[in-house]
Amino acid sequence: MDDFITLDTMDLIWSSGIITMAIGLSNWQKLELEGQLILAAGRSLLQLLVVSSVLLVIFELDNPLAVLGILGIMLTIAAIAANNRITHQKHSLFPVVLGALLVSSVLTLSYSLIVIIRPDVWYSPQYLIPLTGMILGNSMNSASLTGERLGSMIAQNRLEVETHLCLGATPKQAIASYRKEAIRIGLIPTLNQMMVVGIVSLPGMFTGQVLAGIDPLTAASYQILILFMIVFSNLLTAILVTEGVYRKFFNSQAQLIL
Repeated sequence: MDDFITLDTMDLIWSSGIITMAIGLSNWQKLELEGQLILAAGRSLLQLLVVSSVLLVIFELDNPLAVLGILGIMLTIAAIAANNRITHQKHSLFPVVLGALLVSSVLTLSYSLIVIIRPDVWYSPQYLIPLTGMILGNSMNSASLTGERLGSMIAQNRLEVETHLCLGATPKQAIASYRKEAIRIGLIPTLNQMMVVGIVSLPGMFTGQVLAGIDPLTAASYQILILFMIVFSNLLTAILVTEGVYRKFFNSQAQLIL
């Protein structure tokens, strides 16, 4: 394997030429996306520089409290972002989303670290932080897609739901088909990615390890693990979120409230 090629400050400056060309294309085509591109580029640059600086400190400390602290911040931000994308009763869904992300992440990571990876210490930041980031990033999308879909379907089909309730169905039975559809919607991006991985797309974990000089078979093994972790975590998150979301639409007398 060749030595890994690092990028210095001048390389990063030159890389800004790519986003500059994107801004130029937007201006040429009168798309009016220049402001959004500049803002997105600026935020991504700032956020990644800050995160990398924080991670340098966390890696140096190698302390479980420091690792758990950064993971707690990541979890909270992911829950806030997912909650804000759910337009129906989002003011009361934060605990539901937070709990779903916490449970799915803990179960997925615990199994993977204890049974498969087996690092020297469970809180090893080299493994725990990047794995948590990938799990939370995908589960966050699953939570928002699922919660938004279920909420909108219940609101749009109020008459049908109330008809089921009048015929003796429980709230869970009345929205069962909508819940199933919402979970399927939340899993579509993950399933689509798994169907074409290695053929159409090369995921970040695989690409990053290959660029770092890791053997492609080892990189593929880690990527397979990541994909399986993501699909389980996303499915569990979707199930837990829909379980919490639908309850917000019914009172203690099993009446639909919007």
